[in-house]
Amino acid sequence: MRCRSFARFAAFAIIAAAIVGGSSARAAQDDNGEAYSKRMFGSNFGKQDKSYACFVRRYDAEHLAKHPLQKVNSMILLITAEKDAEEKGKVNYSFRLGVKFRHRPGNFDSSGDCSQPSALQESADKMHIGCSVDCDGGGISVELAHADKSTLIRLENIRIWRNNKPEEEGFSLSGGADDRVFRLDRADTEQCKSLVTDRKELAAMRTK
Repeated sequence: MRCRSFARFAAFAIIAAAIVGGSSARAAQDDNGEAYSKRMFGSNFGKQDKSYACFVRRYDAEHLAKHPLQKVNSMILLITAEKDAEEKGKVNYSFRLGVKFRHRPGNFDSSGDCSQPSALQESADKMHIGCSVDCDGGGISVELAHADKSTLIRLENIRIWRNNKPEEEGFSLSGGADDRVFRLDRADTEQCKSLVTDRKELAAMRTK
């Protein structure tokens, strides 16, 4: 059975906040979150209960020829921010990832929840969220790049499933020589609709 709820990143965030100390850590996290979210979702962030950001990359023949070990042929990413129903001011983040392979037919996907945004060590301007798949399903890091017009997805490994086949065990996509970092370009949310099955959510995405 498919297992996709969030645990590890949330636990890590709680422990980290406790270690560095109370309110100051929470304030820094809030600042990071607001800045990252405005960059990720644009001026509409927070005006509705959910915000969406879509990123897409379909690799052409020239790119694949230069990266012969790359297994991925195309990738789409949908990041969602949703207001917490119980804690005012808190925003919960989640991701859905769609993948097509060069030498494996079919559409594949994964999903899970994400941590609160945090600054990367090399620069306060570079912020990312860590997203994970439960049951030791690995995950990805999502960093904005190129004036927020692209995102960098970094992965060690992530468990994925054949689209609409949740009963299958799935398999791991590992970050090999040419599958460790992916640059995806910002796109209209319509291009990520294949990752959404709920009709109400699809309708909400089209209003963005």
